Amino acid sequence: MNILVDENIPLMTVKELRRMGHDVRDIRGIHQEGMTDSALWNLAQQEKRLLITTDKGFAQYRMQSHYGILIIQLRRPN
Repeated sequence: MNILVDENIPLMTVKELRRMGHDVRDIRGIHQEGMTDSALWNLAQQEKRLLITTDKGFAQYRMQSHYGILIIQLRRPN
């Protein structure tokens, strides 16, 4: 599965998803880190990726055509 993770997703999650064989793009540590929510959403759609985030604001896109949104709540956020 092609996945884009928001910078608020723990690295251990990214590593585990990759270990499981998923193609995971992590914007943390690259020039795109800190992009706006709309830019992140557009990137996920352009690359046909499921977006994993903790940002509830992405729920506004749920009625649009998309490749998936997974909004999670972390017990102990960063």
